[in-house]
Amino acid sequence: MADEARRRKVADRIKQTVARLLERRIKDPRLGFVTITDCQVTGDLQHATVFYTVMGDDGQQASTATALESAKGLIRSEVGKALGIRLTPTLQFKPDTLPETAASIESALAEARRRDAEIAKVAQGATYAGDADPYRKEPQYEDVDYEGEDDADTVSADTGFAEEH
Repeated sequence: MADEARRRKVADRIKQTVARLLERRIKDPRLGFVTITDCQVTGDLQHATVFYTVMGDDGQQASTATALESAKGLIRSEVGKALGIRLTPTLQFKPDTLPETAASIESALAEARRRDAEIAKVAQGATYAGDADPYRKEPQYEDVDYEGEDDADTVSADTGFAEEH
């Protein structure tokens, strides 16, 4: 098992190498406008997953996936040369769903802001249905002198215990 720093370095080198190859060397017409967003390498450095995004519609994304699969052998051999390690990791290309997820979150937040604004507009002229303070309050008791007791001992209504003056 490689330590975390080495895995990160190998992943960065794979990401840079794949991006450079797609930009300069691979001239497949099916390849769309591709951006390599991330690369993850397993702990034993045997497998690498390369995440990418494609600008365009579903047809361009599908043709780009096909082009990447057909160029996988060339890309892997170039990655092996660039890494210089004993075993070259196998490559797997996966479309990155982060942009779509971020767009759906943004649209949900915009909808929530719109609804909050509608509720705030409705609540501006609102009044209470009943009293402004609907909670019952306990009646306040005063200290009471009971007949038959001397004035030195009184019972406190708050605590219920005898107090001496």
